[in-house]
Amino acid sequence: MAIGYLALVLHAHLPFVRHPESDYVLEEEWLYEAITETYIPLIRMFEGLQRDGIDFKLTMSMTPPLVQMLRDPLLQERYDAHLAQLEELAELEVEHNQYNGHTRYLAEHYAREFNLTRQTWEEYDGDLITAFKQFQDTNNLDIITCGATHGYLPLMQMYPQAVWAQLQVAFDHYQEHFGRPPRGIWVPECAYYEGLERMLADVGIRYFICDGHGLLYARPRPRYGTYAPVFTETGVAAFARDHETSQQVWSSEVGYPGDPVYREFYKDIGWEADYEYIKPYIMPNGQRKNVGIKYHRITHRNGGLGEKALYDPYWAKEKAAEHAANFMYNRTQQIGHLSELMQRPPIVTAPYDAELYGHWWYEGPWFLDYLFRKSHYDQDVYEMTHLSDYLRRHPTQQVCRPAQSSWGHKGFHEYWLNETNTWIYPHLHKAAERMIELSHQEPQDQWEWRALNQAARELLLAQSSDWAFIMRTGTMVPYAVRRTRSHLQRLNRLYEDIRAGKIDRDWLTQVEQMDNIFPHINYRVYRPLA
Repeated sequence: MAIGYLALVLHAHLPFVRHPESDYVLEEEWLYEAITETYIPLIRMFEGLQRDGIDFKLTMSMTPPLVQMLRDPLLQERYDAHLAQLEELAELEVEHNQYNGHTRYLAEHYAREFNLTRQTWEEYDGDLITAFKQFQDTNNLDIITCGATHGYLPLMQMYPQAVWAQLQVAFDHYQEHFGRPPRGIWVPECAYYEGLERMLADVGIRYFICDGHGLLYARPRPRYGTYAPVFTETGVAAFARDHETSQQVWSSEVGYPGDPVYREFYKDIGWEADYEYIKPYIMPNGQRKNVGIKYHRITHRNGGLGEKALYDPYWAKEKAAEHAANFMYNRTQQIGHLSELMQRPPIVTAPYDAELYGHWWYEGPWFLDYLFRKSHYDQDVYEMTHLSDYLRRHPTQQVCRPAQSSWGHKGFHEYWLNETNTWIYPHLHKAAERMIELSHQEPQDQWEWRALNQAARELLLAQSSDWAFIMRTGTMVPYAVRRTRSHLQRLNRLYEDIRAGKIDRDWLTQVEQMDNIFPHINYRVYRPLA
């Protein structure tokens, strides 16, 4: 009989990137890469587990921007074309390397994988939300929501209506797509501030996930640290990230994804193949990019890309099985030790970005598959659970007030508020003030109604924490700056037009077609809270 629980949590999120005004925008490929390398491999893994009678349990957030993009007909059509291009390139690589034994073997591997991706894509008619939902309906997945656009909530707490809109719009969007209310929420960046739990309770959320120190410094100190959830005074539960499980996967020094046998992310044929040969498969302007076919392994951590040896999926899969066994062993030791100290079954909560599994760590879905199977057959110390099931089985917890926290660098807010991005917040705050002002407006006709709703969309899109994050990381910064400015500019123009009573109908229609997230939004969500 199990003496504890392991709860894996995957956070599936991408910022809303959709550009119908352009035939090609590189950033749209963030979604296409994640579909090919993470979301479809996860679906195939879930199907295999169910087929083999393994009653797996997993908590998985699917954020509103991701759900909206996965169900967008334009993006579905563009992904279909993207996948077709990958299939064509893989077949060309098989032919091109027919006399190059190991590289041909790798090209054939990619050709098979893209073919399986195509089969899954067509099996669900391009609707991956239906695919994920079926596993929720069998209680294998506990799909939870997030902030409407992944807005960083502690930095907008001075405008409670703005926080409320992020939560309420997300809640309503989830119900629309999954046919039931969400039980839990991944608060964006696991960023919590005192008082947020009141809004979570009022909107109808049962639990949320925070970083470990959010509970370790709670008041009063939780008796069981991070190895049991706590109830806030509103009745909303808080689960905290376990540091040890995070380090085993995330750490750049000891984390599994850095093993020399695994695939090298940064060595891609889009950068290395003959230019004229690869030109049809890179950017329309002729600029090189990653195409997703990579023939080399990490080899060693400190060498240059020119020193990488060829990759072998067979040995990488064997290593993933070894790492899954090691992870399972460490959890049995951890949970066995904790159970002796706690006098109750501990729960180890292990949250990760979903895109780590497959996109950044190519072998990640294999690792998860082995972990579920080994946990099912090879141990009886812990039971894998998802967070809703755990709360149903353990309805009594200590009451505490979590500490303000996030899972960013140094555990507070500075990754989203620093010298690279601090300039955006005065503009976001002014935009929130304007939207709250507009929320009192009663529209005179359908055009003003549409303009008010579009203003709400523009504020939500501007608030996405992804833009501040990108500015801090230093990658794709011009795009993040452009997106922040464009949404703020559109909101300000809508504000001026609404106040003047003169709506530019052609321009509004164009903006609605570009920024079409939350088609059923009601701008009154920004009205002052009672």
